[in-house]
This record gives sequence, structure tokens and C-alpha cells, in this order.
Amino acid sequence: MANFISIFRIFVMFCAIFLIVSCPGSVSAYVAALIFTIFAFALDGVDGYVARKFHEESKLGALLDIMGDRIVENSYWILFAVMGWLSILFPLIAITRGFITDTIRSAAMEKGYTAFGENTMQKSKVAKFICGSRFMRISYAVAKVAAFVLIIAARIPTLPNAKMVGEIGFWCAVFAIVFCVVRGIPVVIEAKYLFEDKADEGDKE
Repeated sequence: MANFISIFRIFVMFCAIFLIVSCPGSVSAYVAALIFTIFAFALDGVDGYVARKFHEESKLGALLDIMGDRIVENSYWILFAVMGWLSILFPLIAITRGFITDTIRSAAMEKGYTAFGENTMQKSKVAKFICGSRFMRISYAVAKVAAFVLIIAARIPTLPNAKMVGEIGFWCAVFAIVFCVVRGIPVVIEAKYLFEDKADEGDKE
């Protein structure tokens, strides 16, 4: 069930993006897209809850969760850039950071580590807090949701104070993209130990 939810939220996100792209300026379409967007991000918390509740935690579940996050998040950044609502730098930064951290995490999984949880790849307390603590993960999620929801809401033709809502959404997006980079830095800094064993074995040979 948890894995199904992780995949289903991608479908919900695509429904939202389809409405925005196919019905530009439509009040009903944008309102529906806004609801789908909120629902898609709400499901990100539901899949983890279901996994813990029914003891469905697994490496596959962790991978699907990260995969879903990447697809949903990057799709919105790309959408906003294509629509001209944000600079192309936003999706470029988010996608680049995602490729780097996910590549390192793939190497970590080969050694039995996970991105988060008890068997996390992070070693220092600071890195564990920045990358895997519940506070930081929720804070980052809230920043993204606020940015995406406000940016879409600001484009609803009948919304009062749409300009102000758009400005707030823009700065939430800036905060979210900075947050995205900051949470990726410890992954890169602490990646060295993942390759030390192989390097040592090569020296011995």
C-alpha cells in the first residue's frame, strides 16, 4: 500500500500539470490543479506513515519515496520555468543537485546504507540533522509546498492580491532551492568513505 501511494502521487501531480498546461488562465482548471498539488504533497507524508503503521519499511519503499520526490519536485520546477513563472535556474539547480546526491546514495545502498533512518549513510551528527532529521525534512517539504501552491494560486485570474501572493511564492521558491542545495552539501562532503574500501583494496593489490 505504501509503495502504491508513492507511485500514485506522481499520477496526481501529472493531473495538476496537465490542467495548467492545457487550460491556461482557466479559473476552474487552476483551482483544481491547486487542489491536486496539495494532495500530491500530502501523500508524501501518508506513504511514510502507512509504511511505519503496517511495517512495510523496505529499501524498495525508500527508493520509491525518493524517486517520487524527485519526479514531483522537478516536474513543478520545470513547469514553472516553461510557463515563464520562474527562472530556468531553479529546475537546473534542483535537477543537478538531485543527480549528484542520488548517485552518491546509490553507491551507499550498495554498501547497505540508506539515505535516512537508522542505517543512514551520514556519519556526523550535523550531517544527520541537516539531511535526515524530521525537522529538516518537514521544513524543506513545507518550503516547497508553500512555493508551489502560492505560485500556482497567484495565476488564478480572480484571486485577490495575486501580485503579492506571487511575490511571496517567489521568495518561498528561492528559500526552497537554497534549502535544497544546503541539504545536499553533507551528502557530497561525507561521500569519500564510500569509496575508501575499494581504493584500499586497489592499493593492496
